[in-house]
Amino acid sequence: MLLSIKYLSRIFYRFKIGWSENRIRWNDVKLIVFLNHTSLYEVLYLGFLPTHFLRRLSKRMVAPGADKTLNRPLVGTLFKLFSPGMTTITRKRDDTWDQFMASIYDDSVIVIAAEGRMKRKTGLDLEGKKMTVKSGVLDILARLNVGQMVIAYSGGLHHVNVPGEYFPRFFKTVKMNLEAFDVSEYKARFKETVGSEEWRKTVLEDLQFRLETKVPAFD
Repeated sequence: MLLSIKYLSRIFYRFKIGWSENRIRWNDVKLIVFLNHTSLYEVLYLGFLPTHFLRRLSKRMVAPGADKTLNRPLVGTLFKLFSPGMTTITRKRDDTWDQFMASIYDDSVIVIAAEGRMKRKTGLDLEGKKMTVKSGVLDILARLNVGQMVIAYSGGLHHVNVPGEYFPRFFKTVKMNLEAFDVSEYKARFKETVGSEEWRKTVLEDLQFRLETKVPAFD
């Protein structure tokens, strides 16, 4: 399924990828933080990923997915098909988040859309609020000590499909910038004790700054 999406996306779309200055070691990637969530068609970004990493994702990926999306008869079924490791969560701090965290193992590859909801065409979320990084990613980071973290900055896909539309537009250019960090190196950037409220606040501010300054220009 993942390979089919990869090859189809390469047929119908062009990719403009800003690669990390630090080399991405795909076998060591433990966490992918996706920023600038704009469309359910972001699976198109599988088109530029190495085939061997897609094979690893098919067996090791875990990802939280909004119940609003995964409970849809068609869309939810498709997402669960290409990602059996996707766990349904609500937007509240309840046992669904605890279940997701319990699904993470030492060999897992964790993928999270850190804003927890999609940007609408207004540039705001569905409720008209500013897009911000939510704290769930901090729980994951606090738990990890080894491997690489990749921050994937989407250029946005409203030119391909706006939330609420049924069909995508073809033959568009999709953009993404990538940054790679050793998890231990990234966490060492902050002097606060890992997991403390001060640490969580500082890391959240750093990720929010990255969201607002490192996303490719939207066409």
